Formats: sequence, structure tokens, C-alpha cells
Amino acid sequence: MAFSFYDATVANYLEILGAVGGLLEKSLTHFHDKGIDPADVVETRLAPDMMPFRFQIVSVAHHSRGAMAAAKNGVFVPPSGRPDLDFAALQSLVTEARDELSGLTSDAVNALVGRDVTFKIGERTLPFTAEGFLMSFSLPNFFFHATTAYDILRHKGAPLGKRDFMGRLKLKT
Repeated sequence: MAFSFYDATVANYLEILGAVGGLLEKSLTHFHDKGIDPADVVETRLAPDMMPFRFQIVSVAHHSRGAMAAAKNGVFVPPSGRPDLDFAALQSLVTEARDELSGLTSDAVNALVGRDVTFKIGERTLPFTAEGFLMSFSLPNFFFHATTAYDILRHKGAPLGKRDFMGRLKLKT
């Protein structure tokens, strides 16, 4: 069996979305046990000039579910900050992204190869193929924001380790 575009994209999104869901759940339990208000965590930044935890989770969903939608419809725009989302809503956002991506078939994703995707930011546009967009732009952003979310949770004291971040491994069966 050949390694496919689906394997390189959706399979990775699903693995890390599952892990991020676990990070959120494990961290929330810790925050409740320690009397830490999850609303404070949602606003946490590691540096003054970086976006808060909320944006990191929104971006994880946007650079997975939203990226696959862009590969289908041909247009991707940056995510909004979604200041209305609390910790529970962020958990739901990750679950929704995972559920939606779980419904994609390998054939449907593999058929996206070669399609045009335009990244629009303000008046600027960047032309991609679906595979160029997902592999060189969206997947790196996805991993960056998932890692930053993990780092913020660790910074707030959540008892997380590398294994928590990696999620369910794709072991040989």
C-alpha cells in the first residue's frame, strides 16, 4: 500500500487533534484540582507580543478542519481570534474539528492533489496547490499552534509530558 496525501495530512491532523483534546481534558482536571480558573488560562500568553492560548486552539482547528475545507473550496483566510470562546468552547472546537475530519475519506482527500488554493490576507494573495498549501503552510502552522498550546498549559502547571502531546501512535498492526 502506498503512502497517500490523506496519510500525510488528515491522519496527522487526527492524531494531534486527539492529543490536543487529551491535553485540554487533563489540564482542566488539574486546574480544577488546584483552584486555577480556566478563564485565566484562556488569556495566557508566553510573551507579551504573542497571541493567547485561545488563539492557539482556534488556530489548531483552523489549520486542520479549515485547511481541508480550503483545499476543497480553493480559498483560505487567517483565523479570527474568537474572543467569545471559553475553555469548554475550545474543547468543543477541537472535538468538532476531529469529528469533521474523521468523516473524510482517503479517496476524497487524495483527489485534492493539484487543485488551486489561494491564501488571502487582506489585499495580499498567495497561490498554492492543495498539496503545497497543506504541506508547506497549514501543517507547519498546525503543529506550531498545537505545540504553543501545550507549552502554555505546561507553563500554567498542567502535568503534561511529551507522550501527552504525541497522541495515539500509528503502530504497525
